[in-house]
Formats: sequence, C-alpha cells, structure tokens
Amino acid sequence: MLAANQPGLVSSLLLLSYPLHPPRTPSELRTAHFPRLQTPALFVHGARDGFGSLDELATALKLVPASTTLLPVPAAGHELLTGKNRNELPGLIVESFRK
Repeated sequence: MLAANQPGLVSSLLLLSYPLHPPRTPSELRTAHFPRLQTPALFVHGARDGFGSLDELATALKLVPASTTLLPVPAAGHELLTGKNRNELPGLIVESFRK
C-alpha cells in the first residue's frame, strides 16, 4: 500500500505470495490500493496458495495500471519453496525480477 500511496518511492516491486484474501474467504479481497499502483510489479505466487488462486490473482492484477508480471510456482503453496524447486526457484525469481 505504501507504493500505491507514494508513487515513485521505488522503481519496481517484488511481491512474494501476495495474500489476496484470507484463506477460504475470497470475498475479502485486499486489492483496494491496486488501481493506484504506478510501479511495475512482479508477483510470485504458488499454484496452491490458500490466500488466492492463480486465476484470482490474474484477475486482480487487471486492476493495476502499471506493468505487472505473474510468475506462477507449480505445486507450491503460500510458502513457495518445495523440496523440488528449492534449488532453482530463488534464481528464477531474481532473473524474472531483473527483466
């Protein structure tokens, strides 16, 4: 929310497992500030995240006027790291953020 209230504060945002809504409460979206975001953002989100599905997040990102990228993490929940992606995910996130 700080970046939405203070445009130009940072040059880009990296959001890891953004809590779109409380688990099992999709009607309580945490997106009121999205239409004010003027900062390019990378959202890294697990395919099994209880705080919002990939489809829900993709729909919410349409509210953001700035450039956004969604990096889905297959088979991951809110914690993102799994036994299978632990070695490559951090590098993938850094590479995607630099783009």
